[in-house]
Amino acid sequence: MKLTFLGTGTSKGIPIIGSSNEVCLSTDKKDKRLRASVLISWSAYNYVIDCGPDFRMQMLQAKITKIDGILYTHEHSDHTAGLDDIRPFTQRYGALPIYAHKRVLKDLKIRFAYIFTTKNKYPSAPSIISNRIKNKRFQLENIQVIPIKAMHGNLPVFGYRFDKLAYLTDVSYIGTSEKLKLKDLEVLVINALQIKEHPTHFNLEKALALIEEVKPKKAYITHISPKLGFHAKVEKKLPKNVFLAYDELVVTID
Repeated sequence: MKLTFLGTGTSKGIPIIGSSNEVCLSTDKKDKRLRASVLISWSAYNYVIDCGPDFRMQMLQAKITKIDGILYTHEHSDHTAGLDDIRPFTQRYGALPIYAHKRVLKDLKIRFAYIFTTKNKYPSAPSIISNRIKNKRFQLENIQVIPIKAMHGNLPVFGYRFDKLAYLTDVSYIGTSEKLKLKDLEVLVINALQIKEHPTHFNLEKALALIEEVKPKKAYITHISPKLGFHAKVEKKLPKNVFLAYDELVVTID
């Protein structure tokens, strides 16, 4: 299984438009972050988790010519606004399956009504197959996916476990029973927005505490804001098995 970080930034991306923050002005490529998303690949399959406003550029940078579906963590625009950009895939290969909580599907149907409509649909609008998921494991090809329920402030969100890999973003709290789903991982991906505490995201301290509790072999930090600091400086201070993810990083899981 292969994990490709398509984007590792917060909702505004890095650099932030018009910002004079020193991290936003960095010349280090690893400090330049598109909105958070990953590609999970195994056998001949490619599944994306979240497609935000940078989706088109992410597909071009990663040279992705086909995807088999999209899983959504939640409905916020930095995780969903790129839905229209699936058109090249659906025009070549047909309707694309998407997987989301019923609340997220409802939100997408409002915001992208022209995609979901069955009446007088615009000919070049994307074609999708909606799959409603609950907090129960489900099958994707030959792998069972385990949703992990967490909280993003007051908003429930889903993370996902694929075999020995788990991906969680925009998380501020995970209950005890859901943490049990994170045991015996090769790789855990978890958000850490900044150094100081935040009401709707883990800060670095809380992310490291979760990593220490569930003990994956390796962990990668994502959904990073400029307030976390420079990539090169922060990573030197992390435990040996914890790394800052960066855009276009590829991780192989045995």
